[in-house]
Amino acid sequence: MVRRPCQFFHLKVLSNVMIHPSSDVQSTRIGAGTNVWQFVVILPGAQIGSDCNVCSHCFIENDVLVGDRVTIKSGVQLWDGVTLEDDVFVGPNACFTNDLYPRSKQYPQAFLRTLVKRGASIGANATILPGVVIGQKAMVAAGSVVTRDVPDFAVVAGNPAVVKKIQQP
Repeated sequence: MVRRPCQFFHLKVLSNVMIHPSSDVQSTRIGAGTNVWQFVVILPGAQIGSDCNVCSHCFIENDVLVGDRVTIKSGVQLWDGVTLEDDVFVGPNACFTNDLYPRSKQYPQAFLRTLVKRGASIGANATILPGVVIGQKAMVAAGSVVTRDVPDFAVVAGNPAVVKKIQQP
C-alpha cells in the first residue's frame, strides 16, 4: 500500500494520509498520518484528526468530529451528532445511534449529540444510544447497551450498561 495525499485534501499543508483506493472519502478535513482502509465512506462534512486509523467497512456521516489518535475498528458507523475526542478506541461493530424515535422518512429537527471523551474505549458490538456522554478513560464492555451517561474512569457492562467499577486515574 502506497501512502498518498487525500485526493480532496486542500488545507495549507498537504499531509500524509493513506486512503485505500476502494474507499470513498469526500471530506477535506483529514489529519496527517491517518489511515483509511478498504470500503470506508466519509462524507464531506466530517472532520477526522491526525494519526487515526479507520478500519474497513466504516461509514462516517457529515456532522461527525473525530479527534487525534482515534482507532475506529471495522463495521462502525458514526452518524450525525457523534464526537469522539482524542485517543478514543471504538471496537468492531460498535453501534452508535442518533435518534431515539426513528421513523422512515421522518427526521428530528436536530439529532441528539453523543460525546465520547478523551481516552475512552468502547468494546465490540456495544450499542450507544443517542445523547449520552461517555466519560474520560471510561471503558464500555463488549456487547453493552449504553442508555445513560458514563462517568469518567468508569467500567460499564450489561444491558442496560451499569457501572461495575471506577478505575483509578
